[in-house]
Amino acid sequence: MGNCCASSPKTYEGGDPAPNPMRKRNLFTVDYNRGPSSVGTITVLSNPTGHDIGAFYELGSELGRGEFGVTYLCIEKSTGTKYACKSISKNKLRTQVDIEDVRREVEIMRHLPVHTNIVTLKDTYEDESAVHLVMELCEGGELFDRIVARGHYTERAAAVVTKTIVEVVQICHGHGVIHRDLKPENFLFGNKKETAPLKAIDFGLSIFFKPGERFNEIVGSPYYMAPEVLKRNYGPEIDIWSAGVILYILLSGVPPFWADTEQGVAQAIIRSVVDFRRDPWPIISDHAKDLIKRMLEPDPKKRLTAQEVLDHHWLRNLKEAPDVSLGKTVRTRLQQFSVMNKFKKRALRVIAEHLTIDEVASIKDLFDKLDVQKKGEITLDELKDGLRNQGHDITDSDARVLMDAADVNGSGTLDLGEFMAVSIHIQKIENDDHLRKAFAFFDRNDSGFIEIEELSDCLANDLGPNHEEVLNAIVRDVDIDKDGKISYEEFSNMMKAGTDWRKASRQYSRERFNTLSLKLLQDSAVQVAA
Repeated sequence: MGNCCASSPKTYEGGDPAPNPMRKRNLFTVDYNRGPSSVGTITVLSNPTGHDIGAFYELGSELGRGEFGVTYLCIEKSTGTKYACKSISKNKLRTQVDIEDVRREVEIMRHLPVHTNIVTLKDTYEDESAVHLVMELCEGGELFDRIVARGHYTERAAAVVTKTIVEVVQICHGHGVIHRDLKPENFLFGNKKETAPLKAIDFGLSIFFKPGERFNEIVGSPYYMAPEVLKRNYGPEIDIWSAGVILYILLSGVPPFWADTEQGVAQAIIRSVVDFRRDPWPIISDHAKDLIKRMLEPDPKKRLTAQEVLDHHWLRNLKEAPDVSLGKTVRTRLQQFSVMNKFKKRALRVIAEHLTIDEVASIKDLFDKLDVQKKGEITLDELKDGLRNQGHDITDSDARVLMDAADVNGSGTLDLGEFMAVSIHIQKIENDDHLRKAFAFFDRNDSGFIEIEELSDCLANDLGPNHEEVLNAIVRDVDIDKDGKISYEEFSNMMKAGTDWRKASRQYSRERFNTLSLKLLQDSAVQVAA
């Protein structure tokens, strides 16, 4: 299940709204009548395989944990076959959007054809407390981890991986599905053999589409977002852009569009300037660089389709791609990139676990107090007063940006769901209590610093053979005062930097990038006027 999606309002090329009878007026609407005592009243799946997963499967050790659920090793009792079971707690499904996300993920996995490079959904179960998705087990590890473990990594190997990823895109598009969240973490190897197939494993942000249909909701992970996503007018072409970003990272170990802040990342994406000057690009073939430029074409109408990518000389003639090692630097960068993401995601997991239903209820109480006329909406002035009463030092201009981004229906006021989005966004940035709990998770000896040994212990399962070099590089990146350890202030700065690990809630991720895209468009308008 993805981190921040809902099907976005759609229009066809003629500008007419697409019919969607299931659509709620406001994506952020929360069912506040639902609490732990009534969780059993929620029905998520329309036709699950069954209701008692324990009658057919035995859940074993934990394989992974996300914001909404836990993935377990799962053994079919009748055959002894191993599977992965993603169990999604209904207590975590706080909004109608969350429920629709789970439903759509299941629908899409059932809709896509059986394919060696797409994880198979076997069974679905739903009981009073959770939804359980029984899927094919992928035991071969993540894409970057496999690359780092290899002693010899070449341009040809990157071409093989890219071909697989684009073939998945082609299958999705051919079956009316936009993936919307292509990134290395969403691909696992089926087993530990050298010949193991690479499989797409997560369709939580994916959505059905029809030819000519356009979407405007900002979803996905910042590094991999296409410029038209930030401009809120996109179609299936965004998957080719994301695959192009992955290819750039596969060949260089760093993303093509990077900055220290979310706005900086977004601005780099909008500029779409691809750098082929630094190492290892001088030794990369011209065919590879040509394909990247065509996949990262900022105009989606000129961007290659999935079939055109597969027909490109570099992928059509895989054996011609250089089989010369790209060097230790690229492998180390890839591992650092992967481990840094896991470091921040681990911290966010701690933060997410401390977000309670009570916190959501407190925002509703504040809304009720601000809505003195009981109209079910608040004005900009009331928004500013409310946020300042919560202790947030927000400027009038920032409040206006938040107001405009959250005002989904363009009414000039905020209803409860829209106000929820703003409040969660602000709290997630400034709530030091949550950040301190995450910091304490790593600061095992309560010294007030995260030392390299503690970081190594917490990330032991995520480290490769050259882990000391990777950890030192991460500490150097975060350690502003260069004392060899990470203080709380440095940790906080890292967590607030603009990259794809900051996705502890769907509302937060959506709202943050709605705000950024609006700001970018405003900046562009000012530049044009000047």
